[in-house]
Amino acid sequence: MARRLFVSVDLDGLADEVAAVQDRFEDASGLKFTDPAQAHVTLKFLGDTDPDRLTALREALAAAVADAGVAPFAVEFGGLGVFPSLDYISVVWLGTRTGGDELTRLHEAVEDRTTALGFDPEDHEFTPHVTLARMEHAGGKELVQNVVENEDPDAGRLRVEEIRLKESRLGPEGPNYETVERFQLDG
Repeated sequence: MARRLFVSVDLDGLADEVAAVQDRFEDASGLKFTDPAQAHVTLKFLGDTDPDRLTALREALAAAVADAGVAPFAVEFGGLGVFPSLDYISVVWLGTRTGGDELTRLHEAVEDRTTALGFDPEDHEFTPHVTLARMEHAGGKELVQNVVENEDPDAGRLRVEEIRLKESRLGPEGPNYETVERFQLDG
């Protein structure tokens, strides 16, 4: 059976900081918040993947880490944004103040190696971010716009030493993410 996979940098230990940023939006109707304990930066969404492809995928991700040449680094999370625009909000996100260049290099290396395996290429430019919430209806749109335009929260600092291949399993409470494999950065 196919497994729903993605590649990420997880925000281990920053759940309280992520939740504190989400609290700024708590009165906005129409938002479905992500679980702060599962907060992550998605480097590549792979989608439904045949288990027969896992060995090649693991090799590709190990090679991507080597290709990127990124040593362990620090990321400071802060600032807010939305996709696709403030006029039409589908995702509310937390940005990065530092570490974005390294995250982008990792994304590009993962993108190159996975598309070479036949995974679909990204259809939008990579923006390092942590999804805080998805907007299901526009009831709280003005509040979201106001917070995004006028607040600039910090959400902690993280030392990134690995990327992870994760599986997303959809359950009644929403997605649950499980680490399939870790790939250490060695730069």
